[in-house]
Amino acid sequence: MKNAFVIGHPIAHSLSPVLHGFWLKKYGIDGFYKAIDVPPDELNQFTSRLRSGEFVGGNVTLPHKQAIFDLCDEIDPDARAIGAVNTLIMRDEKLVGSNTDHLGFAANLDQMAPGWDEKKGTAIVLGAGGAARAVLVALAVRGFTQIHILNRSAQKARDLANELPGPFSGHALNEFAELAGAIHLLVNTTSIGMHGTSFDNLPLSALPKSALITDIVYTPLITPLLADAQKAGLRIVDGLGMLLHQAVPGFEAWFGTRPEVTSELRDLLIEKLRQS
Repeated sequence: MKNAFVIGHPIAHSLSPVLHGFWLKKYGIDGFYKAIDVPPDELNQFTSRLRSGEFVGGNVTLPHKQAIFDLCDEIDPDARAIGAVNTLIMRDEKLVGSNTDHLGFAANLDQMAPGWDEKKGTAIVLGAGGAARAVLVALAVRGFTQIHILNRSAQKARDLANELPGPFSGHALNEFAELAGAIHLLVNTTSIGMHGTSFDNLPLSALPKSALITDIVYTPLITPLLADAQKAGLRIVDGLGMLLHQAVPGFEAWFGTRPEVTSELRDLLIEKLRQS
């Protein structure tokens, strides 16, 4: 039996056991995937369990995505560029840290908005935190020619733009209107949208009608930003698919089968969200 996990603190809210449990059952794999609450002062002790052979790997969520760096034997280039680890794999008796968030972001748009990256155009990314880094890496890989990072702290946005290799520029959030006219893609990577929160004075009417709007927040599924975009006649993609697709590479590495993200799986998680 192969065993995997997701660790965090707290962790009871995680949908990952439902997601991976669905795939384990669908593909008839002898294994399990469970959520384990690991306080920060017990992280080192937990990695000892992983190295002992108890698990083939697992996922890492808050608050451990940066702390786990120093406990890995190897960090892959994507995780190093993003500055966080969300996937652990035991490989040749070494603990390897990876990050699949950029893959999940792009794959979600591939599935829900085919052709979204064909124009290789201009994007706005709202936020300059850890989630923004994964999205920026994805957009650079897909060939976007200009990517504006907008943040309440313009300096933090500029610092991030200077740190990462790519066609990035940093701006204050209040510069949205003057940049929006040439935008092909708008991405929210902040936590705004959760618990009914919304952006103040974000003039979506300044965007071209062809622009695509996506939000990595998926609780609620249709955030205030996405609802406003719909009212403005713009195309939208919710963030649930990013969660689903980022899980694919880890599952394949641990269990030897590449799983498929289906409408059945998506519906299952939507129902779980409704119940929570």
